[in-house]
Amino acid sequence: MESGKKSSKKIVYIVIAILLIVLVIIKLKTNKSITESKVYQYDKEKPINVSFQIVKSQDAKNEINYTGTFEPYRESKLSVEQQGKINSILVDVGSIVTKGQKLVEIDNALLRQQINSIDIQIEGLEADIKRYTVLASADAIQGVQLEKSQLALKSAQAQKSTLNEQLSKTTVYAPFDGIITAKLSEIGSFAAPGVPILQLTDIKTLKFTINVSENDIHQFKKDQECEIKVDAYSNTSIIGKLTMIGSKSNVGNSYPIQFTTQNMADEKIKAGMFGKLMLNIGDAFSGYIVPSSILIGSGSQPQIYIIKSGKAKLIEVAISKRFADKLLLTKGLNEGDTVITNGFTTLFDGANINVK
Repeated sequence: MESGKKSSKKIVYIVIAILLIVLVIIKLKTNKSITESKVYQYDKEKPINVSFQIVKSQDAKNEINYTGTFEPYRESKLSVEQQGKINSILVDVGSIVTKGQKLVEIDNALLRQQINSIDIQIEGLEADIKRYTVLASADAIQGVQLEKSQLALKSAQAQKSTLNEQLSKTTVYAPFDGIITAKLSEIGSFAAPGVPILQLTDIKTLKFTINVSENDIHQFKKDQECEIKVDAYSNTSIIGKLTMIGSKSNVGNSYPIQFTTQNMADEKIKAGMFGKLMLNIGDAFSGYIVPSSILIGSGSQPQIYIIKSGKAKLIEVAISKRFADKLLLTKGLNEGDTVITNGFTTLFDGANINVK
């Protein structure tokens, strides 16, 4: 009897264990199905959106581009040479001025009073000299009195000359043609020698500076003329003349090369704008020119995608030249081939293509 009960219990335990195993297996399969349903299943047959370019053989200049910055030909911070209160500033930021134009005046009332006093003194001494000359010729006075008056007159005239020189230094004049680019003080402020009041900038003529490596510096010669394109005006280029080749490298181990060029009409090029110097380094060339961004694979085994019969095809190419953001290809392409230029994220060889 007891053995029968034990046998029944054992069977129950086995059944329960089997049921638990079955439940676990069912649960695992359910979880797998849920997980698989949540995972994105990529459809390899779905067309991929791409952009394209139809290639054709074209000519291009064999040149190197160097990015540089335009700087003012001349720039000066202007100050007075005589201290005093600023009475007037006759220009403002943006004012166009010419050489010799009056810009700033400081208080010079005291100097003018001193000059008036000297003028009165000179007038009296000149009258004394006239009288003493007559009296001395008649032996009515000693000649030494005439000499003293003459010396006193010379001394007064020298003092007046000094005061006039100081008076001229109470006014600031433009040292060259240019534009006022900064106003550093105001009327009523105290001006002192060496303390800037205005900044004058000349941009009729500009300096354009690039930095080149030691391997490229041999391509530049004094008085060489090159084309410079202005970034702010994409269709505009000007000619620069090389005026300075740096003799010492900068922090980046490159050498400054400076060109001088005339500004555009209305002085459209401003100091601080960027430009590109176009340096011709050989004869023009022709071939299939494509954006460098389409390159797939390594530099030793370059590949690109083309469209063939509505599908993406990965082909090997040969790069003849790299310039700016372009590539010159001489192998792998044929006239009229359609090159894929964008949409590489999910692209693969043989993918169906949907052209944008």
